[in-house]
Amino acid sequence: MTLPLLPTSLVGSYAQPEWLIDRAKLAGRFPPRVRAKELWRVEPALLAQAQDDATQLAIRAQERAGLDLITDGEIRRESYSNHFATALEGVDIDNPGSALDRSGHPNPVPRIVGPIRRPHPVQVRDLEFLRAHTDRPVKMTVPGPFTMTQQAQNDHYPDLESAAMDYAAAVNAEIRDLLAAGADVVQVDEPYLQARPDAARAYGLAALNAALDGIEGTTAVHLCFGYAAIIHERPSGYSFLPELAACPVRQISIETAQSGLDLGVLADLSDKTIILGVLDLSTPEVETADTVAARVRRAFDRLPPEQVVVAPDCGMKYLPRDAAEGKMRAMADAAAVLRSELEG
Repeated sequence: MTLPLLPTSLVGSYAQPEWLIDRAKLAGRFPPRVRAKELWRVEPALLAQAQDDATQLAIRAQERAGLDLITDGEIRRESYSNHFATALEGVDIDNPGSALDRSGHPNPVPRIVGPIRRPHPVQVRDLEFLRAHTDRPVKMTVPGPFTMTQQAQNDHYPDLESAAMDYAAAVNAEIRDLLAAGADVVQVDEPYLQARPDAARAYGLAALNAALDGIEGTTAVHLCFGYAAIIHERPSGYSFLPELAACPVRQISIETAQSGLDLGVLADLSDKTIILGVLDLSTPEVETADTVAARVRRAFDRLPPEQVVVAPDCGMKYLPRDAAEGKMRAMADAAAVLRSELEG
């Protein structure tokens, strides 16, 4: 994988087209944990083909904007986590349970009724499609074991820690298959490490470490404060982040734009590459390249530029497509300005 200084990438998701998914329904509810087939506008027989077409649009949009590391935009997913979580054995999605989301609201979730197992690769075909449609380095995202545990009702295991370790085994197998199939980076999405720090310290970090055990390729973990379109208030800092210093993950994705995060926390992560969130996703207003560049420069007092990846705060799923494209261009332009400054 050859990337320039200050490479640019999405965290994962891109804005899905209105013709593919009912964006008003999507925005009017909390992210689904079980399947939400009612969101799709295309009939089932044609849905996979439509999702492929929309994925190509997402890839082209990233390339046009000038991004260096390309994702599939998570176009085939109703949420960042349910695409993978509902493909596992041991969960009943037809008779869901209930769990509180990070804002404290009950949400239908997979009900764990047996041992969690991954019967087959879930996203390898998605990766192969992405790999076939771009010549740039590519990244795939997988929900983390701790987050999936928090988004399930446990009716089988003696405790959530036991469930988390079986989720970790499923994630580990998926990461291995994605790297073997050509992923340059695999990102594990673990927002609930931030949302539930006490449980994260009790067993969440152990589950993440198990998910990464023996993995030799480039891995990342994403922690955020929640989708800006849904969770409007931002805390002043992360409740769980320095704990990742000893984790074998190579890259850590954090958000700093909307929260104005104090980057002093990066002192504890000096040997990690930081995927620095510098696009505010709470508004469709497109930042200028100068604004984005200033947000990136804040990190240079804490990390050398060689350890910074430039990214949005979180997934762009809820943004209008024109705003998402504009923000990506601003991000790529900001990185170009900073490279000229640093290399000049």
